[in-house]
Amino acid sequence: MATLLQFTVGNCLSFSEKKTFEMIASSIKDDPITNVVSQNRYKYLKTAAIYGANSSGKSNLVKAMGLMGNMVTESVKLNDNDDLPYDPFLLSNESKNKPTHLEIVYLQDNIRVRYGFEYTLTSITEEWLFIKKGNASENVLFIRNQEGIGVSDDTFSEGVGLEEKTNDNRLFLSLVAQLGGTISKQIIEWFKTGYNVISGLNSSGYKGFTKRMFLKKGKGCDDAFNLFKKLQLGFQSVFATENDIDEDILLSKIPSELKDKILKDLKGKKSIDIITTHKIYNKKGDIIGEESFDLQKRESAGTNKIFDLAGPIFDTLLNGTVLVVDELDAKMHPLISQHIISLFNNPESNPKNAQLIFTTHDTHLLSSNMLRRDQIWFTEKDKQERTDLYSIMDIVFPDGSKPRSDSNFEKNYINGRYGAIPYIVND
Repeated sequence: MATLLQFTVGNCLSFSEKKTFEMIASSIKDDPITNVVSQNRYKYLKTAAIYGANSSGKSNLVKAMGLMGNMVTESVKLNDNDDLPYDPFLLSNESKNKPTHLEIVYLQDNIRVRYGFEYTLTSITEEWLFIKKGNASENVLFIRNQEGIGVSDDTFSEGVGLEEKTNDNRLFLSLVAQLGGTISKQIIEWFKTGYNVISGLNSSGYKGFTKRMFLKKGKGCDDAFNLFKKLQLGFQSVFATENDIDEDILLSKIPSELKDKILKDLKGKKSIDIITTHKIYNKKGDIIGEESFDLQKRESAGTNKIFDLAGPIFDTLLNGTVLVVDELDAKMHPLISQHIISLFNNPESNPKNAQLIFTTHDTHLLSSNMLRRDQIWFTEKDKQERTDLYSIMDIVFPDGSKPRSDSNFEKNYINGRYGAIPYIVND
């Protein structure tokens, strides 16, 4: 089980100043109380929604979360002179050449890990790793800065002697893991398997995962089909078939000079097709047979999205990990979004306390009594186009009061009391 507690980003995309997103539960007594997990001395949230106007920075927060994960897992593949994915805030002369800041705090097996780094286009300028066990104080494992890398002999012996072997553009954590470090391997494995960042608009990165889950009838397959039945998507069954790739169709629009390479890459590989079955009726409404549909070609965009998301959703629930989804509600009815969120909030369907973090424009969630105040976050740009990130718990009204738990969150948000809404100029 892996639990996200905090994520901090600075000088990245539309984020100029450092901003921190939290899944740590506040001391409020809001319902639903089951949305909060108590683990030893920590209390954290199962779900969180992020609202904001278009271009306010919601997707940039998700991109930054995914960026950190990719840098940690892919750093081992970098050559000496490879550039880093540096994309700083460009609308300030002060920010253009300053390092990007990324830090994450997570909890695993009662161990609190705080890991982060700063970097420019060509080099990692700072890197740090701290671990806190139980009620003990936080211990430093290593700190990297312009002067070099300082490693603790007591807490990170696996890194001793490797300080001078790290290239400027590679993470020290990655090098130590590559050379067999136990702690470093565990942290990188958390980023690989415990922390998944995906798009709700483009499923190309995970559609295949769900297809393989159905082909192999793996864990989560039955849960996914039960979800499809509960949502009444129209089909009676769904199954996967493995077929030879039709090279003529695939290569029909590809330049001839690329065909040989693509054919070589495809050698021995097969495609996975998802088939749904629908009932056939006569004029009286009697069932007289079945018809098979190719899911991708014949079912709606919304149905395809629900299918594609099913793999990551149930993999996350089964393993107690973290799923971050940009635009969860895109192409889906609000009631379906609510049902997916309820899968994570409900202790019965989420016994391992997996977490779901998502961006959305669905204001109905604010009046559904599904979310506590500390689960509702906003992004908003200031006059210098810098993204601010805050939760309802951070809001203080002009009279000094704060949003109450019995407030009409949806109405107040639409009316602009919480900010983070578009302002449309009348001609």
